[in-house]
Amino acid sequence: MNRDQLSLIAHTHHPIAAPLGDASVAALLDHAVAREDARVLDLGCGSGEWLLRALTRHPKLRAVGVDLSARALTEAAERAEALGVADRLTLVEQDADAFTNPHGFDAVLCVGAVHAFGGLPATLTAASRHLAPGGRLLVGDGYFEREPAPEAREMLGDSGDLPTVMAQVTAAGLVPVQGHLSTRQELDAYEWAWTGSLANWALDHPDDPSCAQALEVSATHRNEWLRVYRDTWGFVTLVLRRLPGA
Repeated sequence: MNRDQLSLIAHTHHPIAAPLGDASVAALLDHAVAREDARVLDLGCGSGEWLLRALTRHPKLRAVGVDLSARALTEAAERAEALGVADRLTLVEQDADAFTNPHGFDAVLCVGAVHAFGGLPATLTAASRHLAPGGRLLVGDGYFEREPAPEAREMLGDSGDLPTVMAQVTAAGLVPVQGHLSTRQELDAYEWAWTGSLANWALDHPDDPSCAQALEVSATHRNEWLRVYRDTWGFVTLVLRRLPGA
């Protein structure tokens, strides 16, 4: 089983694919999508959950999702068809960093996918290029709430603490107009869903050649979460606007 398939199974019961509850997602979308007829871009959209929720909330909205995973995009297309919003959603199988479009977007999303650009500063630069005048970025990434163990830093990268994240935002010429720090409940719910969905799939498919792999990945991830980074890692989602002239 490849990484894409593992990820899709792991997010079966948490399709937003980030440690955020439904109410938090709705509130962030309300701040990020300021126009009923907005054009919205999601860089690293996965199975399209952010865009699908935005499309169902705003019947005049049009959206573009970009991702390298054909499997995830197929799932997004099928769900869009079922929800009756497929005619307003364009899906592009491409590296998010290579995506170009002649028109700017009123909202650009990149939540939990900054690795596609090599980190948060590069993500902010790349995503800003797609903004129409007055547009807003919705960006989510991890940070360390306190000094992590060396093993956690090696595993999750050197994200820095929250002041470091905010300094990167300022350096990119952006201003936060709304934000959300994931709660312990949101963080734990995401991890339990991730590991539990894989374990459930494996137990439901005992004869599948990938059963043992899925159980091993689930157990390893759960052990790393509980023993290595649960007490130090957090997640911040920001709605950002550009400074004049930036």
